[in-house]
Amino acid sequence: MELDRWIALILVCICVAYGYAAFFVMDGNLAPFMRRNPIWPSTFPKVLSTLGVLAALGILFAPKKATTKEMEIDYRRLGQYHLGQAVMLLALMVVYALCLRPVGFLISTSLFLFLGTFVLGERRYLIMVPVSVSAALVVWFLVQQVLGIYMRPFPGIFGG
Repeated sequence: MELDRWIALILVCICVAYGYAAFFVMDGNLAPFMRRNPIWPSTFPKVLSTLGVLAALGILFAPKKATTKEMEIDYRRLGQYHLGQAVMLLALMVVYALCLRPVGFLISTSLFLFLGTFVLGERRYLIMVPVSVSAALVVWFLVQQVLGIYMRPFPGIFGG
């Protein structure tokens, strides 16, 4: 079996476990007044797990493509696959997760988006700065105002 099918099989297992938790475990601890709401805290995980299982099954049972030598990963030449960028992005994600609460959502998300595009090779700063700041503002507005979930926008010293 090819690598993409092995990864799809692993993703099916992860999504099934996540779906089990979303469908059967998360709703058991709901307060009685929340059980009458049309959208529960487990609604988004249910949708994510269902879509994840469907997408992974689509990859798993897709007809086999004719592979060329260019599409296969040569494990002996792993250093030619921009491995440094992938490691830097993973490290940036860990730093983002650690800085989210103390630094605040807007600053940490804007910096994460800016530095992530920088690591991937973008160098047009006049585009990177407004896009990263506006994306962070839009996501914060949607989560804070539309969904009603409080997220600290700034660090505590700035009144966040």
